Amino acid sequence: MSAAARPSLIRSLHASAVKEVVEAHGRFLKGLPGGRRANFSYVNLNNYNFEGLDLSEADLTGALLGGAMLSQARLTRATLYGADLRDADLRECDLTRADMRGACLRGANLSGADLSACDLREGVTAVQDDTKGLRILKHSTRAGELDYALLNGAKLAGAQMSGAFAQAADFTDADMTGVTLQGAKLANARMDGADLSGANLHNADMAKVSLRRAVLVGTDLSGANLEDADMAQVLRAPPPIIYVDDLPLNEVLEAHEAFVKSEGREGAVAKAEGVDFRPLRRLKNRRLTGLSAPGAVFFGMDLEGVQLQGANLMGADLRGVTFRNADLRGARLVGAQLAKADLSGAKLGPLKIAEDRFIRTDLSRAVLRGANLTGASAPRARFIEADLTGARLEGCDLKGAELPATSSS
Repeated sequence: MSAAARPSLIRSLHASAVKEVVEAHGRFLKGLPGGRRANFSYVNLNNYNFEGLDLSEADLTGALLGGAMLSQARLTRATLYGADLRDADLRECDLTRADMRGACLRGANLSGADLSACDLREGVTAVQDDTKGLRILKHSTRAGELDYALLNGAKLAGAQMSGAFAQAADFTDADMTGVTLQGAKLANARMDGADLSGANLHNADMAKVSLRRAVLVGTDLSGANLEDADMAQVLRAPPPIIYVDDLPLNEVLEAHEAFVKSEGREGAVAKAEGVDFRPLRRLKNRRLTGLSAPGAVFFGMDLEGVQLQGANLMGADLRGVTFRNADLRGARLVGAQLAKADLSGAKLGPLKIAEDRFIRTDLSRAVLRGANLTGASAPRARFIEADLTGARLEGCDLKGAELPATSSS
């Protein structure tokens, strides 16, 4: 059966019906007449505004909440089993004791949220299908959708389904700054690229959690179970001063700027492979043309208006960096991490190096999930195999650019 022909579990409610359910839930929580517990199971609530509302104990099993506004909402003891919360705004949301097994939180903003005693273990949802036996729900790779595997006529009575069919909580690229996850059950969760700065993970069960490229600056991991956790390329707090060839990094960059401004008569070219630039905090409007810093770390820095024409930033960590109106013409950004970077108004076109000779900006295999390229100039730029999921491209000049192939449905 084709994907289009599959029966959908997701249902839609008119906005007035959603409002009625929320109001009745409010009466339920206060013990007033006419109150009833909210049941939004498998309802499409993408992009709904629930800011500040009390949805404690509500049933949101399998609900689509992609991009939903839930900041400062109360979801205490709510059931969010298998819910899709991709890119949702959950800032300062109270999720204590919520059932979030198998929830998808890719790209969600959980800054300041309280997830104390929240259940984030693997979850599996098996649904009876009259013609196809049991269906096992799983989140697809496309935002805001649920897909499922078909087990034709299968009988799974007594089966242990905690393995192949289980889906673990997915926090990929989520902003979890200051989140409280004390004692949370996170075994097998995916937290690749998540910002856990200042988060409280005391005594959390993080066995087999994938934390690749996660930010753990000031994170409390005391007592946490990290058995078999993947912590490759984890980003911790940098030292207060960075040295390059026995020289402080700020002096190295000053010499590089002198080289650029004097057209090579003074200073020296900076070679900063793998260097952590974060102690400098900002490089706004600096002239760093031709900088060689492959694999360097610029996470969260302010580089507005910086001049990096022809720079080598292959594989660099540029997540969350502000590149507004920056000049990146001819830069090598192959494999660079640019998730949630602000490239609005940036110059990403070819760099002229001689008569009829140009170097194109190369973003092949770069990760630009959720990046802002609004109004950027990127003619003839290379985006081969780049990840542009959720990137904002309004007004971006992509004339002649080599874009990643789109998958056919």
